[in-house]
Amino acid sequence: MEILKVSSNSNPNKVAGAIAGALSKADKVEIQAIGAGAVNQAVKAIAVARRFLNEGGKDIYMVPGFIEALIDNETRTGMSFRIFVTSQKEPAQME
Repeated sequence: MEILKVSSNSNPNKVAGAIAGALSKADKVEIQAIGAGAVNQAVKAIAVARRFLNEGGKDIYMVPGFIEALIDNETRTGMSFRIFVTSQKEPAQME
């Protein structure tokens, strides 16, 4: 599974393109973000990627989780977002 790392300076549209590109090659991708700003950019990117993929008849769902990363000899807790691609639901089935 491809892992994409997002920072608070990441452009959500570019990350969305990377998500869509990764999901065109595989059925799942993981996004990792440490810090509130990075998580914000990651969530926006996931929403934009969903719009891209909906145009192609696909939908996604996301499973959030936690990660631990060693940064400057300190363990930091971050968020992981595992994104899975599915076929698009009919409008009547959408929530």
